[in-house]
Amino acid sequence: MTDAAMPAPAARRVFDWSMLLWLALIAILLFVVVNPLARLVLSSFEVRDGAGYTFDNYLAAYGRPRYVQALVNTLVMGAGVAALSAVFAVPLAWACSRTDMPGRNLIRLGVLAAFIMPPYLGAVGWILLAGPNAGWINRAWVAVTGAGEPLVNVFTLGGLILIMACNLFFFIFVFTTSALELVSSEMEDAANVLGAGPLRTAFSITLPLVYPAIIGGVIVVFLQSLALFGVPALIAIPARYPVVTTQLWQFFEHPVRVEVAAAYAIPLLLVTMGMLALQRLILRRKGFVTVTGKGGERRIVALGRWRWPMLGYAAFVCALSVVMPMIVLVQAAFAKAWGRGFSFDNLTLANFKYVLVDNVSARQSIWNTVWYSATAAFLAIALALAIAYIVHRKLVRFGGALAFLCMAPFVIPGIVLAIGFYAAYAPPPLLLYGTATILILAFATRLLPIAYGSAAAGVSSIHPEMEEAVRILGGGRFTAIRRVVAPLLKRTLVGAWVLVFIPASQELSTAIFLTGPNTRVISVVLLDLSEQGNLEQLAALGGVLLVITIGIVALGFRVVGRDFMLRRT
Repeated sequence: MTDAAMPAPAARRVFDWSMLLWLALIAILLFVVVNPLARLVLSSFEVRDGAGYTFDNYLAAYGRPRYVQALVNTLVMGAGVAALSAVFAVPLAWACSRTDMPGRNLIRLGVLAAFIMPPYLGAVGWILLAGPNAGWINRAWVAVTGAGEPLVNVFTLGGLILIMACNLFFFIFVFTTSALELVSSEMEDAANVLGAGPLRTAFSITLPLVYPAIIGGVIVVFLQSLALFGVPALIAIPARYPVVTTQLWQFFEHPVRVEVAAAYAIPLLLVTMGMLALQRLILRRKGFVTVTGKGGERRIVALGRWRWPMLGYAAFVCALSVVMPMIVLVQAAFAKAWGRGFSFDNLTLANFKYVLVDNVSARQSIWNTVWYSATAAFLAIALALAIAYIVHRKLVRFGGALAFLCMAPFVIPGIVLAIGFYAAYAPPPLLLYGTATILILAFATRLLPIAYGSAAAGVSSIHPEMEEAVRILGGGRFTAIRRVVAPLLKRTLVGAWVLVFIPASQELSTAIFLTGPNTRVISVVLLDLSEQGNLEQLAALGGVLLVITIGIVALGFRVVGRDFMLRRT
């Protein structure tokens, strides 16, 4: 064969071996996101033991009035939590980002503390505060007034909504604050010139401009409230107010009816899709542009005589969310009997000795929580970074679909995801139920959207020309990633790891369905201690979890900066 007959080197098709790695990562993404949801839907139609398909699971799931009532109760509860969270969060977000309210940084830390505190721990604090018989508020009320009836009762729908809102309003606060800090003061100035005061300007000009952020936060809070298990388990069951998550838990009691549970969970997916459609319907054909090429000055609004009342309201919200529950939890953790009150002869360290030394299950749960959460965070970050790189460098044709899959777990209730994992990976041949593997995979999948959001933002900020320079000098794509991309994203990835670790260490709605005797995490042990009435030991173990969380947050502050959780633009 002559040289002329041979193909030119430039025309030869050279196989890119890195494509195998990208395909393997895509397969992992499908394994942890798509497969559990597909199995959930399939299981809802399966006959027990896989012997065919039927609609009987749906008849069993909704054949009794109390099952339907639990679904209605859940929607009522979710609407109440979303509304109260907006009442808490929106004024605080406006005051902290747009006004001269005193103590704004302190209020921001209070909001952050409300997010850090696990919701079930806050619920225990409110049981100690507002229990009808022995709660501190009611005891003080009876002592002062001599009344025979308690002032407040946490075991009601109102108590359930208050406790959930105290933890979840953080999401609306962050979304709204980020949007408010982009709004210029030009239209506010025009309103002031026409005679409008600061409050009227806020309600008629400023807040309508950030409706998309507020509505997005409200929807997130609504969906999160539907999926919470710990607070309903502590409050709704004694209040005889059944909700979907507690009913699903009953389906997992012996004998386990996973097919019926899957059928009962499907409406939560439909509710999620319905809420997203409602968001689009509300916001369509409306303009909310606040950032233009013309720039725009952003000035602080002077509240005048409203400065201190506004601070009082913000302090009231932080007191409900953090200060009051935390005070009684600390008292209980160091008390021989929390009901005996604050006295030196009631102080003890025995509760911490019990959870750190004497109780093997509690001690093991601390170790399990730390390494499951840390491993899940590493897994989520690695997968999210790889997928973000594939999407932003357009290495495959269907990058948009991969980005959608990474963000999909954000709108899937954790309890639904847990049932999907159970249906997909508990049966043979994998038999992962009760193992550390299934917990780590579930945690990583549940929190993958947080990791992907951070990784995608970081990758999109790096121009490909730096990687191309490495390749021109003889380095491969992996060398470019290792020597250029990863070092530049180090701070971003550390911040994302912290943001994944914290909720993973507090996760209960997923863990309660997948944990086994040797893989219990702190949240599950806390629930057991609550059922046993050991509130002092519960408070001590919760304190250990908080110390771990605060240590991780402090690490994030040191490495990434103080605004990595309450990010300001």
